[in-house]
Amino acid sequence: MLWHGMTISGVWRLFRSRPSLHWSRLHRSLSLPFSGVYNSVMAAAESAIYGRRIEKTEVKEPPLFVLGYWRSGTTLLQTLLSKDPNFQHLPLYRCLFPWHFLLTEKIVTKLTAPFVPKSRPMDNMSVSWDAPQEDDVSLCIMSQVSPCMLLAHPTEFSHFWRSLQFEKLPQNELQRWKDSLRLLVKKLTFTSPKRIMMKSPFHTFHVSTLLEMYPDARFLYIHRNPYNIFRSAVHLRHRMIDENTLGKNVFDGSEEEVINSYKYGFEVYERDRQLVPEGQLFEISYEQLEVDPIETLRGAYAGLGLPDFDQLEKALQPELESLRQYKKNQFHDDPYWVDRVYEQLKPAFDRFGYDKPGSATDEPAS
Repeated sequence: MLWHGMTISGVWRLFRSRPSLHWSRLHRSLSLPFSGVYNSVMAAAESAIYGRRIEKTEVKEPPLFVLGYWRSGTTLLQTLLSKDPNFQHLPLYRCLFPWHFLLTEKIVTKLTAPFVPKSRPMDNMSVSWDAPQEDDVSLCIMSQVSPCMLLAHPTEFSHFWRSLQFEKLPQNELQRWKDSLRLLVKKLTFTSPKRIMMKSPFHTFHVSTLLEMYPDARFLYIHRNPYNIFRSAVHLRHRMIDENTLGKNVFDGSEEEVINSYKYGFEVYERDRQLVPEGQLFEISYEQLEVDPIETLRGAYAGLGLPDFDQLEKALQPELESLRQYKKNQFHDDPYWVDRVYEQLKPAFDRFGYDKPGSATDEPAS
């Protein structure tokens, strides 16, 4: 569980939030104090050894943030970009243990590599300790300001929404989130001077804050047919709650929550993208990336002024056949939800050029 990356103070903060608990998940709850103590000890040791050097580390290359609502294709995009030798990404081990990966990564990943699952629980994407992950998991572990807190409170959607609306967040919590992101970026930069490529759907809601912290950052936004996002995002919520909850598996209201949060995220993105300086934001579609990843990414690199696309193209050529063979999850179309999603999210359908699902064409306009 992602909670196993928290220090003892993080575990204390988690339980103070009164998460949903159930006897059938008691083994999960009881394991957290032990992992919390371990992480606290390792974090203190790492800070003593590396802390001063991390603090002095300068981030010279502005990060690239991959944006897009959950299940819009951000993971595929991140995986492809991770092949670029000019980028560094946040791998799984560093993602789950952000407090002490400088100290423990090499030895722990070697000892535990055989026990890492081969694929993610919500889809068929491959997994390893080196596989790129979204930094919001790390930020949840470090700050507890994250939509991931819903996993501990599956019946209380307020824990999901409060982290999406920074303007309503208490100043001390917002500062804790900013400090966590800065520390994570500095630690990655300490390990390598390469430009950091970070991916989190959560960042789509906070472009203005990211610009404040990193004025020269680049943003690559990916969109997908909103109905396909809806189906996959509901499935994602159910699987992630099942994998991480400390209480019962409760999924009531997931469909409406996905619709409402997508709608809000779309509105916030449409507002905040106007703040991004020219040449620092580029948009692509999942459908085009799936059909022709090379040319789609070539356009993105040109639009963002990123160098050496030929190196990424060379790295991706051997991967193209496996990408074509990747099998996506299959879902049944419910006519009620088709109508509901289209009715509520029509501005997004229109903005990105998608027709209503089930119509003559529901692919994006060119």
